[in-house]
Amino acid sequence: MRAPLRATVLRALPLPALVAAAVVTGPLRAGAAQDASVASVLSEVKAAVHRQTGVHVSFAVTSKSLERSERIVADVGSSSGSETVTAGSWSLQVKLTPTHGYVKGNSSGLTSLFGMSSTQAKRAGTKWVVWKKGSSQYKNLETDVTFAAVVDLLPKAKGTHLSTQTVNGVAEDVLTWVTPATDSIPKLNNTLTVTASSSLPVLEVSTGSEGTKASESLSSWGEKVSVPVPPSRDTLASSRLGS
Repeated sequence: MRAPLRATVLRALPLPALVAAAVVTGPLRAGAAQDASVASVLSEVKAAVHRQTGVHVSFAVTSKSLERSERIVADVGSSSGSETVTAGSWSLQVKLTPTHGYVKGNSSGLTSLFGMSSTQAKRAGTKWVVWKKGSSQYKNLETDVTFAAVVDLLPKAKGTHLSTQTVNGVAEDVLTWVTPATDSIPKLNNTLTVTASSSLPVLEVSTGSEGTKASESLSSWGEKVSVPVPPSRDTLASSRLGS
């Protein structure tokens, strides 16, 4: 069983910035100074993210090759988080606490988005399937709905360009890079916009051939992430799913 959609799609499709309003863009830095500047910005972003208590994330991906557009709305923190994934009629919900991970969805969501077999999805029914901390699936969910998912979106310094811009009086750092094509993903041009004063990312967008576009906005930095635990009567231990 693979990790849920966000973990796989976000790693494959990093994100760039759509700027609405007057934008003043500065020149790209060159050579070693460019690499050092990019590395410094990335280091500051990672540190700033881990100083936060939570963030609201809205992710969408569309492509001519996809049968349906995909959307994810999440609230993630350092050790807990939740998300809702929809793709056409498919739906999936994820909850993570410091001790347990929970997944619930309709039949197509559990099979097509999460990777359960049809038999497992039938056994799950309308219950929240539960994994304990320490299990491999818990680790997948942890990577998906905590700050690890945000940090995973950051590019490597090498091959990434840095410029600056001012939007409505707010200074921003803009990182741009290219993701090479693979057998399943087209070549992507990516941009990550970071608020310079806080070093926190606010928007990432990826565009590619064949009409592929993925965008993710990050807002409400510093929010308190509270994840209600489903009542035991509505849960099903993962061990009861079978193979």
